[in-house]
Amino acid sequence: MGQYVLQRLLGAIPTLLLIIVLAFLLVHAAPGGPFDEERVLPPAVEANMRAAYHLDEPMPQQLLRYLGGVVRGDFGPSYRYREHSVSELIAAAFPYSLRIGGLAMLFALVVGIAAGTCAALRRNTSTDRLLMAASMTGISIPVFVIAPVLVLLFAVKLNWLPAGWSGNSGAAPLVLPVLALALPQIAYIARLTRASMIDVLASPYIQSARAQGLGTAAIIRYHALKPAILPLLSYLGPAVAAILTGSVVVEEIFGIPGLGQFFVRGALNRDYTLVLGIVIFYATLIVALNLLVDILYGLIDPRVRYR
Repeated sequence: MGQYVLQRLLGAIPTLLLIIVLAFLLVHAAPGGPFDEERVLPPAVEANMRAAYHLDEPMPQQLLRYLGGVVRGDFGPSYRYREHSVSELIAAAFPYSLRIGGLAMLFALVVGIAAGTCAALRRNTSTDRLLMAASMTGISIPVFVIAPVLVLLFAVKLNWLPAGWSGNSGAAPLVLPVLALALPQIAYIARLTRASMIDVLASPYIQSARAQGLGTAAIIRYHALKPAILPLLSYLGPAVAAILTGSVVVEEIFGIPGLGQFFVRGALNRDYTLVLGIVIFYATLIVALNLLVDILYGLIDPRVRYR
């Protein structure tokens, strides 16, 4: 196992390097610059600022300089938030995205697996059709529609929950953003669980367990659940990374100071280092979570062996 993990980590280095290079070139190829504002700076001042941030150097030299900083764990200074480095901004914003995204994914897993299992046990019944129709609706409706509807219903009409992020320690401000993030994931997880559970329940060893007198609950808990969630693990790797790094729409609507907001503002302001830092952080998170998924495969399914 240790050798496999080491090989995967070493294999991720070229992938991350390619992502950094492509992101660096694409960001710098965008029109405009980090110092383009409504008020035009004097040429001498702009030249001094570009020299201070090494933007006057040739592109290959800038790339090598940036790669050297990334190797040391330094994503450079932010061009807009000049009192903070990019690492400091990510460290400050990620806990908000992690809190909202972690709760949303936990809620989506519990509800989605339960709904998918229920649909599989009642295959081709009205319950199955109702659950799958609801899940298809959740997949079809985008988050930028779901979030305002939740605000309109629960905050404006019913006045049960706050419409925005207040930053206090209570649970009420978390409900609507968590629900908005979780609903599409519930739909995907429910459909994946249903399809996988139907295949598992048709297996010979499940039929043998039923012939021995085991109840449905015991069969699901001890024999069917683990193999049924294996296909779900492949989906969870990138899904968890996406939801933990923040939804741009959800964070903008509810005013959550997470990574999604910083990414949008960095792109609009041509804050090269901030955008690159978040891209690298997101790519690293995907690699780490995919590795974790592969390890979980071996722990859940004893047939999987790493050589």
